[in-house]
Amino acid sequence: MRSRYSAYALGLEDYLLASWHPDTRPASLDLAADAGRVKWVGLEIVSTEAGGEGDEVGTVAFIARYKVGGRAERLSETSRFARVAGRWTYRDGDVAGG
Repeated sequence: MRSRYSAYALGLEDYLLASWHPDTRPASLDLAADAGRVKWVGLEIVSTEAGGEGDEVGTVAFIARYKVGGRAERLSETSRFARVAGRWTYRDGDVAGG
């Protein structure tokens, strides 16, 4: 989760796509469209949980803080991850609001 947050903050689309589960991965991202107006300022991991199946799945609840046009915002999400070829990948998530 921390590496994906950092990738969003740095605009590393290739890393984000590579760390996305193949079943839910979008064809492309366009982080450049937000680059000048979104500033990521912090990540808080609220909880983590292994989901069974030999710890091949799990969840991470987090709050990501960012600014848009100087205004503070936050994203609260519970993300689901699954191992693919030994690597954790982002599958999907439920946004809780901000």
